[in-house]
Amino acid sequence: MIVTAYATTGEQWSEEENERADAILRRRLGELGVWIERITGFDPATGHAEPGWAVEIDLATGVSLGREYRQDAIFHVEGDRLAVVSCAEQGVASVGSFRERVLPAATQALASDTQRLDFS
Repeated sequence: MIVTAYATTGEQWSEEENERADAILRRRLGELGVWIERITGFDPATGHAEPGWAVEIDLATGVSLGREYRQDAIFHVEGDRLAVVSCAEQGVASVGSFRERVLPAATQALASDTQRLDFS
């Protein structure tokens, strides 16, 4: 799963609010005792990038966390399949290949310690 705690679409939170919610989510994920990796989603159409967490949890836990952190949706990755999962209605929309959205290593260097993904 890929989950975030930053402001949802259409909302504006201060950088401090975003970072505080992200830190709380990171601690919460750590308490689950599962694999966690920082990942940054990127929409090339709008230029919007949002840090989140790739985490090895089941779909129900991911949706629950998404709701708790006021997210419209989370991302589900299974094999190479990427899907957007609504936190409100639990609807799933396939987006396509996950691997095709991971940018090359040279581009990742620009993103420092994060991975930039195209979720459009």
